[in-house]
Amino acid sequence: MSLTRRDFVKICGGTVAGLGISQMVHPGLLMAMEKEAQKAPVIWIQGQGCTGCSVSLLNAVHPSIKEVLLKIISLEYHPTVMAAKGALAIDHLFEVADKYEGEFFLAIEGSVPKAADGKYCYVGEKDGQHITMLEMTKTLGAKCAATLSLGTCSAYGGIPAAWGNLTDAVPVTQIYQENNIAKPVINVPGCPPHPDWMVGTIAHVLLYGIPELDNHLRPKLFFGSNIHDNCPYRSYYDQNVMSKTFTEKKACRYEIGCKAPHVNADCWKRRWNNGVNWCVENAVCIGCVEPGFPDMMSPFYEVV
Repeated sequence: MSLTRRDFVKICGGTVAGLGISQMVHPGLLMAMEKEAQKAPVIWIQGQGCTGCSVSLLNAVHPSIKEVLLKIISLEYHPTVMAAKGALAIDHLFEVADKYEGEFFLAIEGSVPKAADGKYCYVGEKDGQHITMLEMTKTLGAKCAATLSLGTCSAYGGIPAAWGNLTDAVPVTQIYQENNIAKPVINVPGCPPHPDWMVGTIAHVLLYGIPELDNHLRPKLFFGSNIHDNCPYRSYYDQNVMSKTFTEKKACRYEIGCKAPHVNADCWKRRWNNGVNWCVENAVCIGCVEPGFPDMMSPFYEVV
């Protein structure tokens, strides 16, 4: 396994004796870094979404996406980054699924439309027949070792499943439940998810097994803390000093629509764009990691 102990701890925000990194992760994870792991086959499919989760993953820093793809996993199929296309790509996908049945990991990005027998989202063609995302999810879901639902669309339905949805878009877990697919599912929500959340979850699964999950099947490692309780602007809330505009920095953003009191994620300490900033620093939290987004979090810029 080429992911170093230091890299994994950096992803998770943890600490190891002598590394000088602040404490943010439970000690059990550190044992994982002593283990070796084979490069696990990963099949990544995309349903209804914007490809933003894939774009976010490509911005991974510790380790880089190059290290993830070449040293950590064996990415066998990905509609956005693979060189192959057409029958060559689809045939390889099913060959890998059959050869490594019960051993490969399935990454799903985007929601799964059920209306019209899934015809709102075709993801390929085999033997002259179109393949729907619905069919692909059921087929691969039954054969994989575990599923990573990456992004809020895959985890909870997200924007495609919002009010006015005509395609009957649903999360992966609903497809599994309705078709008696009893495989583990890990939700890594976000619109998009932070690259660390995705890489860190994949690394944890390979090195240590499925991480401890919350009631929404999210890794507590990344989604175990409330943003509002840990927000650097929390003291302003306690003093009832509220922002009236986005440019008013020394105040709490709650009264202009910040959803942080209802959201669990470590954005407040992880930050985005390689640590440059995060949502609440320049705008408000819109609750993109929570079930019911976007409907239950709308309107974004008014008091809840």
